[in-house]
Formats: sequence, structure tokens, C-alpha cells
Amino acid sequence: MKYQKIFFAVSVFLLCTFGNGIYLDAKCENTIESNVSEFQNKTNCNSVNIVVYDDGKVSYYGNDKEDGLYQIGSMTKAFTGLGIMKLVREGKIIPEYEISAYLPGFEAYYEGKKVDITVAELLSQTSGFTNSERNYPSAKENMTLSEWVEQISGSELRYNPGEQYSYSNVNYNLLGAIIEKVSGISYKEYMEQEILIPLGLDHTYVGFLEDEENIVKGTRLGYWKAYYFDTVVREGAIPAGYFYSNIHDMCRWVEIWLDQADIPAVYKELIEETRDYLNHNSKYYAGWEYSDEGVIGHSGGTANYSSRIVFSNEENIGVCVLTNLNVAASTDRLCNDILAITAGKEPAGFSYDIWTIFDNIFSVITIIGSILLFVIITKFKRIRTMIVSDVAGIVILAASFVIMPAIFQSGWGEILFVWAPWSMLGGIIVLLLDVTALSIKIWRCKKHENHYKKS
Repeated sequence: MKYQKIFFAVSVFLLCTFGNGIYLDAKCENTIESNVSEFQNKTNCNSVNIVVYDDGKVSYYGNDKEDGLYQIGSMTKAFTGLGIMKLVREGKIIPEYEISAYLPGFEAYYEGKKVDITVAELLSQTSGFTNSERNYPSAKENMTLSEWVEQISGSELRYNPGEQYSYSNVNYNLLGAIIEKVSGISYKEYMEQEILIPLGLDHTYVGFLEDEENIVKGTRLGYWKAYYFDTVVREGAIPAGYFYSNIHDMCRWVEIWLDQADIPAVYKELIEETRDYLNHNSKYYAGWEYSDEGVIGHSGGTANYSSRIVFSNEENIGVCVLTNLNVAASTDRLCNDILAITAGKEPAGFSYDIWTIFDNIFSVITIIGSILLFVIITKFKRIRTMIVSDVAGIVILAASFVIMPAIFQSGWGEILFVWAPWSMLGGIIVLLLDVTALSIKIWRCKKHENHYKKS
């Protein structure tokens, strides 16, 4: 009983001390600096770069060098969307045409029947594809776009094309493949020649960089700390989420979409067409999301970076946030709150990302589980207590192995070794050791009891 009380007291202390991040905290001072400081303190993110455009005035915030390059994740989709829009303007792509007209042999099925997906449905995320890695796996390392298209062709769609919005990286990787087929050059060459160079985005890069000196290294959470963590950029996944850029180019990107930058007239027209389409036809189009408040934006998240860009043409303001940690929900809230502050509105306040919450939970589980393992080996004697503890551990492990893949639509290997905090892996290992130690001790105690009864 004495050791159980000590164990309980230690557990409560750890939960109170380190587990406070499990709960949402809406308190936030109405200054950009305090919001940035709160973001970094509560997420453990060590590199943040922010730009605020306010009716001609540009301000930078953050703690990293302003020429540092970050992966911008799904913010890449707006570049891919603009590339498609340019080909549409040139008459090389008809949005209402099925994509098999541009990707010969491509097929998709819904409820076992062959169906057609149009370019417009890819642009508006209504193709019927979802973001499930189980059903629609991303390109493997060294796989080209065209090779990935062959892999994904013949898939069974979750929804009938054109009937249901469902965000999917598949749609924009297919658009990247269409760009290659229609232009006759690689996606990288096309985006550089027809989008980045004409728009003066000199420090935005398509997937791969020869000079990595200015790259801000991505990180991954684990036990209330961010650790440097590298991932492979896969060619077949670049159009949906693997551009690099710095905060100065993102400032220009904001100015371009606010019609405050000097760019060729054709691009001004393409951007106006996209904004007009979002205002009147769709909540998502060409890599942008539209809110009822008239704000256009998009988030980006990879395994080791998160970012967001938002702007309002009516207010003539825009914000972009770049970070080197996968805390997308917190990054989104920070960006949205800075936009609100700039517009003179009340911010919503900090929000914890799911991975931060999991890091808090599994960090505590690791510590408590380690203490429990010591107690199991040295002190546990009551069979009933051991059985209850063993069953509880098995239930937690079983629930984790069933629920996590269902929530994130991905395999356990991808979750544990790429996306989740390192503490999740550590916590599960400790739980496995606890369950194993308890099971062995229960078996030995039962064996000893049986021997005693016989004698």
C-alpha cells in the first residue's frame, strides 16, 4: 500500500507539472510579439518567421534569419494551381475535360463502375479521392510523377466525382502530372520558367535544392523538446506539398495576391480569375480556401514543418507564418490571430496541435510507465492488482493500435517513425514492457500458488 501511494502521488505530480498542454488555452494578449512568444513556449518550436502586410506596411517577426528556407507544405498547391490556370488561359487545358484526355490511360472507379474525373474537379478537391494513405499511397522514394500516376490509376474512389468535397494531395499531384504532359517539360522546369521567374520569386524552390546552406532544418517533437528530423522529398509528391521558400518571397507572394506587386498583366488576370471563382463558385479552388469573412488562405504541413498564409483583399492585409515543426493547428491559429490583430479584431487565442497533445500524453505515460515497471519488478505481489494493471495496459495498447491508424488513415510505421512525436514510440515501448513484465509475474505467481496448494 505504501508503494501504491507513492506511485499515485508521483503520477499526479507529473500530470499536473507536464500534462498542462493537454487542455486548450484561449488566453492570449493582443500583441503579435506575445502571440509568437506564447506559440514558441507552448509548442517548443525553435524557428519561426512571420511577415505581416498591412496596407503597404511590411513587418517581420520571429527568431530566425530572414533568408532561411522552409518547406511550405500544402501552400505549394497554390503554385500548382496557378500553373494550371496559365495553361487554361493558353487554351492547352480545358477544365471541363476529363483528366484522361491529358493523362492517357488513367482510370478511376466508383462503386465498381468506371467514372471520369475532370480537371476542374481536381482544382476544387471534388474528384472523389481522399487523403487516405491506405487507399491512395503517396509516391515512393525515387518514383517520378508519371510512375506514381500509373500506381494510382485504377483506384476506387470514396465519392462520386463532382458530388463531395474531400481534401486530397492526390488531386494536386495529378495536376502536376498534367502540367508535365501538356507542357512537354518536367513539372520543376515548368514551374520555374512559367511561374517563379516571371513573378520574381527568386528564393522559392521546387522540391530539391543544390545549396542547402540556408535551409532551416525541420524538427520533430519528443518529450517536450524539438529534435532535428530530416525527411526525403519525393519527386512524385512535390506538386502537392514540397516547395521551399523564405519569408521575403512569401511577403511578395502575399503582395501578388493582394494586387500590390508589379507583375506581368497576364498573371494579374489569372489571379483575379482565381479570386473571382472563389468568391462566387467554390470554397476551394486552385490551391486556395475561401472563408465566409472574405479571407483567402491555405495551410501547409509536412512531417517536420508547418506553415500558413492568409490575406484579405477588402482589408488589404495579409500574413504568412513559416515554422520548422509539425504543429499545424497551432501554426494556423497563430497566423489567423495575427491577421485578426492586424485588422483590429479579437484573436481566438492559442490552440494546441494534436501532436503536441500526444507528446504531453505519451511523455507522461513513458515516465509513469517506467516507474511502474520498476514497481512491477521489485514490489508488486498482489495478483488481483497485477491482473487489473495488466488488462488496463493491454486495453490501452489495443486501443492505440486500432484507433491511431483509423484517425490518421495511415499505417503504424508511418505514424510512429515519421509523423508522431518520438514520445509516442517511447511510451508504447514502455507500455509493452509493463504488460510483458506483469504477464510474466502473474504467471509465476500463479505457478507458485498452484505448487503451494499441491504441497
